Amino acid sequence: MTYTHNELEQWDKDYVWHPFTQMQTYRQTNPLIIERGKGSYLYDTEGKAYLDGYASLWVNVHGHSDPELNEALKEQIDKVAHSTLLGSANVPSILLAKKLAEITPGSLSKVFYSDTGAASVEIALKIAYQYWKNKDATRYAKKNKFISLDEAYHGDTVGAVSVGGMDLYHRIFRPLLFQRIGSPAPYSYRMEEIGDEEAVKDYCLAALEERLQQQTEEVAGVIVESLVQGATGIHTHPVGFLKGVADLCKKYNVLLICDEVAVGFGRTGTMFACEQEDVVPDLLCLGKGITGGYMPLAATITNDTIFNAFLGEREEHKTFYHGHTYTGNQLACSVALKNIELMEERDLVASVSHKAANLKATLETLYELPIVGDIRQRGLMIGIEIVKNKNTKETFTVTEGVISQIIETARQKGLIIRELGSVITMMPVLAMSEQELQKMVGITYESIQEVYETMVVNA
Repeated sequence: MTYTHNELEQWDKDYVWHPFTQMQTYRQTNPLIIERGKGSYLYDTEGKAYLDGYASLWVNVHGHSDPELNEALKEQIDKVAHSTLLGSANVPSILLAKKLAEITPGSLSKVFYSDTGAASVEIALKIAYQYWKNKDATRYAKKNKFISLDEAYHGDTVGAVSVGGMDLYHRIFRPLLFQRIGSPAPYSYRMEEIGDEEAVKDYCLAALEERLQQQTEEVAGVIVESLVQGATGIHTHPVGFLKGVADLCKKYNVLLICDEVAVGFGRTGTMFACEQEDVVPDLLCLGKGITGGYMPLAATITNDTIFNAFLGEREEHKTFYHGHTYTGNQLACSVALKNIELMEERDLVASVSHKAANLKATLETLYELPIVGDIRQRGLMIGIEIVKNKNTKETFTVTEGVISQIIETARQKGLIIRELGSVITMMPVLAMSEQELQKMVGITYESIQEVYETMVVNA
C-alpha cells in the first residue's frame, strides 16, 4: 500500500509528538518526511535529496544503506532477533563486548549494555554510587553526589538530567532531580575577562579542585563530556582540560565518568576522545555512533576494580539491580560489531582526522560573514555561533528567528543541519567525502549570507 505525501504530512501532525519540538510551530510548517537514504544523502517522500549534515542526529558513520551493514542485519535476523540477557547470554553481545574491551583505552573491560546514551549515563551514575556502598557502606555513607560542568548535557532521563547543567532544558524538572555540584565549564569565547584558553582552563580546574577539597567525602564521581560539550553548542575544551579533570579525580579519590555518547567512535578524530589526552576513565559511556546509525544501542564500560565490588553471595545484595528488556539485543550488537570492523577496514578514524584538518581552512571563510561570531571545531564536530554584534557578542532572540531562518534556507538548498540556541551545528556523516564536506560548508555560507542580507534590507 502506498500513501501520498499529503496524507503522511497530515497523519504526522495528527499523531506524532516530535522530540525537542514546539508542536504548535511545527504544525504550521511543511515537515520534512524522509523516505530513504543512500550514502551521505537522505531523500524525502517527494524524491528531493538532502545532504545529511547532522548525521541523523550525530549517529551515522558509513553513510545510509551501507551494503555490508545491511547484510549483517539480514544475517542476524535469520538466526534470532532477540533473547534476554537477564541470566542468559547471546553470541553477538559476547563478541561485541570482547571487541569493545579490546579497543577502549586502558583496562576498561566490563560492558553493561543499554539502548540510549541517556541510559548509559544513568547506569554509570548508579554504578558509581553503588560502588562506594558495596565497598564500605559506613565509611562512604556520604558519597551521594556528583560534580558536573555548567551547561553540561548528559541525556533526558531523570538521573541524566540531574547531572545536566542546561537551564533551558532542565529547569522545569528541578523539583524531581537529585542535587548536583556544578563547576564552571571552559567556554573560552565568552570568558575573555579571564584570559586566553590556557587561563580559562586553569580557572575552571581550580574551581573544580576547590569543590573537591571542600566536599570530597560527599562526591561519588565527576562526570564530563570528553573534549566537547555537544548539546550546549559545541563548546570545545582547551587542550589539557580533560587530563586536568582526570588528575584531580585521582588526587581526591573520586570516580571519573567520561560521557562519550556524542564524541565517541571517531567523531573527534580518534576512536575515543579521551585518548587524545591519555585519559582512562573509571566509567565510559558510549552510544550514538556505536551501531553506525542503524540501531538503538548504548554501553557503559568499566574496569575490574569497580566490577569486582559488585561480586558477592546472593544474601549480600551486591548485585547491580538494573536492566532493560532489550539489553544486548542481537540485531543491535551484530550491526555494532560490523560497524567497528568496517571502521578498522576502511581506516575511517584516520580519514576523519585528515578531512577535519582540510576542512578547517574552509570553515574559516565563514568569519567573512558579519553575524558569525565564533567557529568551533573538533574533528567532524562543528559549531558556528551566530551573533548580532561581533564586538559585544550579543545574540539574536528566539522571536527574531534568525537561526531558524538559516536552517530553513539551508534545507531549501538541499542540506540538513540543526540549531542549538545561537549555534548552527554541522555534524556530518563520518564517511562523507571531501567534496560533500565542502558542499556542506558552502551551502551553510550561502544560507547565512542570504538571511543576513534579508535582515539588512528589512532593517
